[in-house]
Amino acid sequence: MQPQTVNLNLVIDQVAKDKGLERSVLVQTLEQAILQAAKKTFGLERALEARYDDEKGVVELFQAITVVQEITDPLQLINEITVAEASAKGLDVEPGDELVFQIFYRDEDAEAAKAQDEQYGDILKLKTFRRGFGRIAAQTAKQVIIQRTRDAEREIVFNEYRDRKGEIVTGIARRFEHGNIIVDLGRAEAVLPVREQVPRESYRAGDRVQAYVLDVLRESKGPQIILSRTSVHLLTKLFEVEVPEIAEGVVVIEAAAREPGGRAKIAVSSRDPDVDPVGACVGMKGSRVQAVVQELRGEKIDIVPWDEDPARFVCSALAPAEVSRVLIDEANHAMEIIVPDDQLSLAIGRRGQNVRLAAQLTGWKLDINSESRVKEMREFAAQSLGSLPGVNDLLIETMYAHGFRQARDVAEAAPEVLAQIPGIDPAKIAEMQAAARAQMLKDAETLTRMEAEREAARIAEARRHPDELSQTERLLRVRGVGEKTIEQLAMGNYRTVEDLVSEQDVMKMGDNTGIGIKKARQIKAAAESYLTEEARLREELNAERAREPAAPPAAAEEK
Repeated sequence: MQPQTVNLNLVIDQVAKDKGLERSVLVQTLEQAILQAAKKTFGLERALEARYDDEKGVVELFQAITVVQEITDPLQLINEITVAEASAKGLDVEPGDELVFQIFYRDEDAEAAKAQDEQYGDILKLKTFRRGFGRIAAQTAKQVIIQRTRDAEREIVFNEYRDRKGEIVTGIARRFEHGNIIVDLGRAEAVLPVREQVPRESYRAGDRVQAYVLDVLRESKGPQIILSRTSVHLLTKLFEVEVPEIAEGVVVIEAAAREPGGRAKIAVSSRDPDVDPVGACVGMKGSRVQAVVQELRGEKIDIVPWDEDPARFVCSALAPAEVSRVLIDEANHAMEIIVPDDQLSLAIGRRGQNVRLAAQLTGWKLDINSESRVKEMREFAAQSLGSLPGVNDLLIETMYAHGFRQARDVAEAAPEVLAQIPGIDPAKIAEMQAAARAQMLKDAETLTRMEAEREAARIAEARRHPDELSQTERLLRVRGVGEKTIEQLAMGNYRTVEDLVSEQDVMKMGDNTGIGIKKARQIKAAAESYLTEEARLREELNAERAREPAAPPAAAEEK
């Protein structure tokens, strides 16, 4: 009974469907597998070729033999034939012709193989009919098919995710390797490295992970998809998902800065004058921005309006702090920001976070000083620079405007730089710099004394008894409250710290005072913290007073 020939068309179509591979890729894989198995059986030096027959659904094997006048290379005996040998077999050939013979390697081709042996066996120089390829050759073909199929699958995955680089993907955390999280994306696995994880975030196997595709690498073991939860692009992409106006291009994210797990700032603008970019990103009752905050696990986000004027943009970026003045140094791409004394800590932020993010957002170097500090610096500059020969009040102002704050700056400056300042006589620059070097020692002593006095005054002010403070002074000690804010709070009849804490309706406070809901919420929380700290300080100071010895009674006046 003749064995039934297996039609590979159905198998190829099914595998292509299941694996998502191109049919041509599978056909090439089969041809390569049969060719390698044949070379392992019949010899690596034999000129063999495998071709897939779509009609029969089988891979056919052929050997090419070149006709030559005389065989000169013994190694080509199996791949060449002389004209004389070919003529003896009744073949009409000429030197250079190529004869192609089919090699029968399957059981069902036994009769054809025997017939070929009888006619051309001595030309082919092999026993063409074998019972299959044998175990080793079959195993070789199997390994080639598996490897080529796997390579094709990897190539498809690589091409798919290469195009998704810069997008957000969602997967499931499967396992952990040396701190890295392996994320199952469905058709592929990705890795979330330790360096791209937010420190305060933690995951367990089975948790949902949404991350930014940072890179896709072609590796020998398959494509490696690198994810990130710390990239600032994750923040912008999340806003694109949550805010339709951004996806449509009406609202544009001009800049973004982020300290993962802590705080972030984005600057937005609108191409439609009727669309408020900040309001669009915040959403109804903050729904849109809260969705992003929730995905980033509580990371605080400030949304500020972008402005072409760099000074206005910087002032917005430093919100919620109020800015008094801005001095711009175009040459060094830097700004000196002057804020009210009570706004200094708010402008700088916890551990400098607010000013650091504002600098990243705007691209400017920012130096923040309080008004009292600026006044102090001007007085010190007048004293230090005024001691130099040929320097009057007008020249002090000119030098201060050019960035010279003390004699040290003059001593370290290049003479050609000093010569460009209006009012300085180039002939006296050497004398001026010599005097500046002598003044540097005196300035160092003055600065040390001023710093000590400033620190002592700060400690004394911070430890004033709460009962000695006016209601305005108490309000000014609440984080985020300045003189302008006190005026706004008074419009809503909030005149004491207790008034702020007792108000339960934050929305009402924001509307009645005009400070907005967000700032009202921040001030209320700061007022609660202040009352807690004030109670602790009052108790501590009262205890200190109780431990002080009583003053001796005044001596009676002698008659």
